Amino acid sequence: MTFINYASREINCKIVYYGPGLCGKTTNLQYIFDSTAPASKGKLISLATETDRTLFFDFMPLELGTVRGFKTRFHLYTVPGQVFYDASRKLILKGVDGVVFVADSQEERMDANIESLYNLEENLRTQGYDLMNLPYVLQLNKRDLPNIVPTADLSSELHRKGEPVVEAVASTGVGVFDT
Repeated sequence: MTFINYASREINCKIVYYGPGLCGKTTNLQYIFDSTAPASKGKLISLATETDRTLFFDFMPLELGTVRGFKTRFHLYTVPGQVFYDASRKLILKGVDGVVFVADSQEERMDANIESLYNLEENLRTQGYDLMNLPYVLQLNKRDLPNIVPTADLSSELHRKGEPVVEAVASTGVGVFDT
């Protein structure tokens, strides 16, 4: 839920990057962090395992100018991709204002994408949200790899409501800011 602080004239929005394990959620945030001016961002906080897998979340505050005299600040989060961290996923979705679903374009990851998208919809329902009523972007990541599903096939399987679909290669920044 967007939080407006009238005293400090700030609008705070929570955006959650969701998707299966190793799809590129953290890579998206890392690219945004590395490409953003120091004055416009806070620290990138990452709680990761020894193998650099996201354990709980990644978090980064990002300022993007003003709207009618109010500073706009986006709080970007990722969820852990591994299914056994579902309780963490639910907790991170609390108070969400928008979702980026990061799909892994590789053929062998299609089932994981579908499972993760259904998990997102279910976890949103348990928090009292409906994906159909939230701002939502579908990012098709890893488009540079050889074994990928065609964009039309991925979109037809994962598209939910006419949301924007962005092709990306998060490791090089392609499509990251478009998302």
